[in-house]
Amino acid sequence: MVLSERQQKELHLSMVEYLREMNFNQAADALKQEANVQPEDFEDKHKGLLERKWTTVTKLQKKVQELTKALEDAQQEARVPRARANTDPSTWVPRPPATQEMAGHRLPVTAVKFHPKFTVMVTASEDATIKMWDYETGEFERTLKGHTNAVNDLAFDEAGHQLASCSTDMTIKIWSMDKYSCVKTLSGHDHNVSGVVFHPSGDYLISSSRDKTVKIWELGTGFCTKTIEAGNDWVRKVALSPDASLLATASNDHTCRVWDYNTGDCKHVLQDQDHVIEHVAFAPPASHAAINLMVFGSKPSADTERKGPFIATACRDKTICLYDAGAGQKLATLIGHDNWVRQVAFCPGGKYLLSTADDKTMRVWDIANKRVYKTIPAHSHFASCVGKAVLRAMHVLGRHDGCACSYQQQRNTRGNWQRRFACQSLGMQLRCKPK
Repeated sequence: MVLSERQQKELHLSMVEYLREMNFNQAADALKQEANVQPEDFEDKHKGLLERKWTTVTKLQKKVQELTKALEDAQQEARVPRARANTDPSTWVPRPPATQEMAGHRLPVTAVKFHPKFTVMVTASEDATIKMWDYETGEFERTLKGHTNAVNDLAFDEAGHQLASCSTDMTIKIWSMDKYSCVKTLSGHDHNVSGVVFHPSGDYLISSSRDKTVKIWELGTGFCTKTIEAGNDWVRKVALSPDASLLATASNDHTCRVWDYNTGDCKHVLQDQDHVIEHVAFAPPASHAAINLMVFGSKPSADTERKGPFIATACRDKTICLYDAGAGQKLATLIGHDNWVRQVAFCPGGKYLLSTADDKTMRVWDIANKRVYKTIPAHSHFASCVGKAVLRAMHVLGRHDGCACSYQQQRNTRGNWQRRFACQSLGMQLRCKPK
């Protein structure tokens, strides 16, 4: 017999208790008599013991299966010859498992941004706070408090001296990264402020709001210098082109509009999607080659290639559209998500586009071939948002349980190239193994 005498006795007692709970009294009495169980042997710990043991075994079996799969994957990677290892940073994409988990918010995370120069990440939440983290170690650093309602978006200026946050409390706050305090509050919107972006000069800030407007703010004075009536419904997000000549807005009226930044004139109204457009992002110059390859099928000549700028839009109709923002033409529709697409971000290498959606996945798109290159399960619920830090080639996703998880891919050589990705998703907590 494998079990010791004491273990056998505990098993018999827990079995009798289980049979009693299930009202199998005759079977319980028969087992008591056969096993020679005495009434004084029963204790409170025997109640429910059999069920607890059973569920523990089931969980352990599941864990063993997960670890076996992880071991098989690791062995498969180990069999790849070193000479064939991928050393081109532009082709790297995020890969699970997550390496860090940063938990602290009490309500869903709505935005995540990386500092352009330091190993600092900031998260915004519906709990009206902004939290700062060291993304290398996953350690919490501080909380910035000042908003009285959900914080909807964040933006760093290019130098990293200032952080802008916008909120459902209808204000925008400018935070000093030297003093970690609010140095200015911008008021003027008549409804939720849902998007902010800095002008490259650092002297101006652009915001979008549920009051159907886009405002341009002069940070030196705190005054609004221009208001653009940007559509017929909530303007969810605003993006600025790399050369700061164009604005793009995503709206609840099912349109993406392209604006001249200097004049405020609408250049194009893009109406190719059938639901709320949640997000819009301009492609970096590194992506232009892949987009031209997608359009022409091969590398075009300098005379025929499209110059851009290009944008991608995320829509609740489950699609992503790519546009030539300069010409106002749709170039492609990416289909693959099974639910609302929440946000998009171009990988700094230029070859890939990341998207997150309510189908609980993050997808990596091969732009040139218009196909899903990789699907990454983003926890057990919705994947809400994705952000990036260009200098460190990092991307982040948002999670409704108030956590942020980071994914890392790095070259296994003496070089120090690294690519980190942070993932937030809606729902249950993913258990992450620190490297």
